[in-house]
Amino acid sequence: MSNETHILTNILDIKDLYAAADSSEILKGINLTIKPGETHVIMGPNGSGKSTLANVLMANPSYTVDSGTILFKGEDILHWSTDQRAKAGMFLAFQHPEAIPGVPVHQFLRQAMSARKGFDLSVLEARLELADWLDKLEMPEEFAKRSLNEGFSGGERKRNEVLQMALLEPELAILDETDTGLDIDALKIVANGVNKVKQIHNDMAILVITHYQRLLKFLEPTKVHVLIGGKIVESGGNDLVEIIDKQGYDKWLN
Repeated sequence: MSNETHILTNILDIKDLYAAADSSEILKGINLTIKPGETHVIMGPNGSGKSTLANVLMANPSYTVDSGTILFKGEDILHWSTDQRAKAGMFLAFQHPEAIPGVPVHQFLRQAMSARKGFDLSVLEARLELADWLDKLEMPEEFAKRSLNEGFSGGERKRNEVLQMALLEPELAILDETDTGLDIDALKIVANGVNKVKQIHNDMAILVITHYQRLLKFLEPTKVHVLIGGKIVESGGNDLVEIIDKQGYDKWLN
């Protein structure tokens, strides 16, 4: 392994980030650093700015950055489009993935993989990679033939997001409330899928955004952050999860 690998820059550096939607300031000075292979968790009540942070990181045009910097692998990406960020290795698993009738999962994934790799992947290459990950994630082959998210249950939509993450091999995966709407069995399946992807792509950094504690029973976060009123008010380990589990967010709201 080269020295360059050992001194690899942080995957993500957010410094003094202020952002707004519809002229209303939501993020009010976010500072966050994520290194390769780390899993960070952002927790907070509804309306605290969690999903805004995910959208700002992926350049959703509905949000504007008023000040601050976002560095991805040491590069300032504030002027980059969503497409540029995705091709460079950033991935967002949506809270509510949309259905695209008439577009088979395998076709969508082949196009996405080709864009990420920077060249057209052959049908055979794409199907071999897809078949391999369907097997690893214990998903039926028929899944790939279905129209993207059309008629999918909540759990199937989230498993499809994990499948995309596995195939696109991002360097930073942002999971925006992936646990929303899942029963405990579906939650375990999705979490196991995330863990399998992480085991194989162990340098992948993951940012999990949630207001539930239950997902974290199946993941192993490096650090947990509490986001209240657009600011990270505390950072720590799993002890923070235990406090939230017992007391909610009262400690930081009062």
